[in-house]
Amino acid sequence: MPGLVHVVDDDASFRTAIERRLKLAGYDVATYASAQDLLDGPPCNDQPGCILLDVQIPGLSGPELQSHLIASGSTLPIIFLTGHADTATTVRAIKAGAEDFLTKPVSSELLLDAIERALARQHAARGQRGRLEAFRTNIASLTQRERQVFDFIVRGKINKQIGHELGTTERTIKAHRHQVMEKMQVDSLAELVSIAERLGMLDPNGD
Repeated sequence: MPGLVHVVDDDASFRTAIERRLKLAGYDVATYASAQDLLDGPPCNDQPGCILLDVQIPGLSGPELQSHLIASGSTLPIIFLTGHADTATTVRAIKAGAEDFLTKPVSSELLLDAIERALARQHAARGQRGRLEAFRTNIASLTQRERQVFDFIVRGKINKQIGHELGTTERTIKAHRHQVMEKMQVDSLAELVSIAERLGMLDPNGD
């Protein structure tokens, strides 16, 4: 899976060796001697890629850079590469969303496997965000009355009940329901409810 790998490590010989290994595997590579170097030209979220990040580097540490990137809205997966692994640091990094935590020296097989997993997860996450955005666009296309009907439908109300709530006929609600299903591009009530759940539109207590 092609992508741009950002390597952050203060060891110049290590950067050179990793860059060579990754380019041989077909990846584009950008290298940085410090966390600040990367922050000065932050990588784009829209481009497939990941970050290989040392833990102990001058200035901002690897975990501190991770925190800065998260705060700035970066969605690039982070793989930690370190010669100074300890359990507490590993746990904190993973809890903060790190994709993997590898110890130097790392074999090419382990490294490439970790990068492939990171890029696959990024691709899946981008697809998920795209689907959610499409759902929001479809919902925005509903008229005010169709949106009211949508809200009642996903809460389990039948046409007769919705008609009573909105002061209109069951036949009219049926027509609105058909329009809602068409505009939301779904074929079943289950799909409609799933969309509402994924967008956080349903009260978990069912109210």
